[in-house]
Amino acid sequence: MSLSARELLARLIKCEAEGEGENGMKAVATVVMNRVHVTGGEYLRTGQGDLRKVILQPYQFTCALTEVYGQPNPQNIYNMNPDQIHYDIADWALSGNKLSGSELALWYYNPFSPTCAAYFPKNKSGVYTTRIVQHCFYNPTSLYWKT
Repeated sequence: MSLSARELLARLIKCEAEGEGENGMKAVATVVMNRVHVTGGEYLRTGQGDLRKVILQPYQFTCALTEVYGQPNPQNIYNMNPDQIHYDIADWALSGNKLSGSELALWYYNPFSPTCAAYFPKNKSGVYTTRIVQHCFYNPTSLYWKT
């Protein structure tokens, strides 16, 4: 199945953040586009400014995986059918818009708890900046730029 970059982004938004409301979906879209436009570090090296490469980079987005921990992942971008809101948010992000609070964030995750870890990922290349609905968002630390 060949999907356009816009279609992949809309599907990722739906899969990763549909239950997070409009701001939660915009924050996730902001992180994805931040990785596309980052000026250094791992995401520049691996994504090379290409939205498709960013979304499909291995092990970055659970929804881009068809298997998780050796088990089938039925909730993935290939099984999603985006609604108009997902396309609208994808277009919003593709037009260069960013949600306040996540303007610099390169990571997000749902800790399934009321608190967010101070750093993410484990190598501490991201520092906690805000929580939007269930997701914690992280801006790059100086360590990120060495990745």
